[in-house]
Amino acid sequence: MSETQSRYNPLARVLRLLTFFALSMLVAGCSWFSWIPGIGDDDEGEESKEPAKLVSFTPELDIDRDWKVKVGEGLGKKYLRINPGVVADRIIAADGYGAVVAVDRFTGKRIWQAQFDKAAGKGFSLSGFLDRSDPSFVSGGVGIGEGLALLGTTRGDVVALSVADGTEMWRSNVGTEIGSVPTADNGRVFAQSIDGKLTALDSLTGEELWTYNSQVPRLTLRGTSSPVVANDVVYTGFASGKVTALRAENGEPIWEQRVMLPEGRSELERIVDVDSTPLIAGGALFAVAYQGRAVGMSLRDGRPRWEKDTSSFLNMAEGYGQIYIVDEEDTIVAIDQNSGEVVWQQEAFARRKLTAPLAFSNYIFVGDDEGYLHAIAQRDGRLLGRIKVGGKGLRADLAVADGVVYASDNKGTLHAFKAVLR
Repeated sequence: MSETQSRYNPLARVLRLLTFFALSMLVAGCSWFSWIPGIGDDDEGEESKEPAKLVSFTPELDIDRDWKVKVGEGLGKKYLRINPGVVADRIIAADGYGAVVAVDRFTGKRIWQAQFDKAAGKGFSLSGFLDRSDPSFVSGGVGIGEGLALLGTTRGDVVALSVADGTEMWRSNVGTEIGSVPTADNGRVFAQSIDGKLTALDSLTGEELWTYNSQVPRLTLRGTSSPVVANDVVYTGFASGKVTALRAENGEPIWEQRVMLPEGRSELERIVDVDSTPLIAGGALFAVAYQGRAVGMSLRDGRPRWEKDTSSFLNMAEGYGQIYIVDEEDTIVAIDQNSGEVVWQQEAFARRKLTAPLAFSNYIFVGDDEGYLHAIAQRDGRLLGRIKVGGKGLRADLAVADGVVYASDNKGTLHAFKAVLR
């Protein structure tokens, strides 16, 4: 039998799948790679290290649930972080299967809901096995801007819905999976795909305006940095460990700065993705790489001001003249914006798989994999309050508006919380 014939032989295909399955089981149920975001998530098996137990403290803050509303079926089994987006009087949330809901952020009442696409079937296939036959397909969102709610899909589509009523305005395919939240600014939409490509689209029509390509290493984390726009310049991070500044008008590179150089003998050791969204504060830009370092740099030319060894793939937050990072050990680190010196560290949440930090007022909020929402103090990192949210844990970034914290849980429920000092 020729190679071409065997490739399409159903029996041969099944045998190859069974062989692949058996080999996978020999590697401890695929858990050897579970430290990489997106691999081994939501497994029911025991982990080598249990999450740190919650410590007792004297609460200084009451976290009260104002309302909650069901959005959809949740985030699925892939490593997805679909963040809610706030605009005017509403908050817009989505699940991993194409359901999108706009909610009055003051009352929790639905304003509109849409199903912009349908999930693929769960048929048995190699790709289906690799993602646990999970048909979720929304992989980036919710971006807000130019009157649009923006989502990206595993199929490479950028989908633009009207903020007003959820009507689909346009969709544009950029080739491969969208790995982060699309960004809109000044008549353009920017979306980054996992093949290292940043695409600019017209916000009215979805027409492609320009693309910028970055080299992608052999092995990367699941996801990408979200582009951020300031003064008609687009800043974004890449899997190569670099941050790049581009002219929003035409994609012309302005400067490029390496956050971390790949090191180590294996491809795993050489992962240095800049997956977190670059943070702009105080006239500077801050970036952090996985298995690398955090860097404060000049917004104008990318020249480093300071560097600090740390590792993270989550978005950062800022406040009190500090940058807040959740590192790979789930330690929350406060770094001085000007000097790069560590101001304090909160290590009470080890191995709890925290969300990205949210900073506002005097507080930092984070969620964890067991469904708790925690509040700590920006000034010194002390524990202030917590509440059990549930919903099979929290993974998506939190949002805030007028002092109300919005959390979208993994099971598909959007919650609104108010923090009240005791």
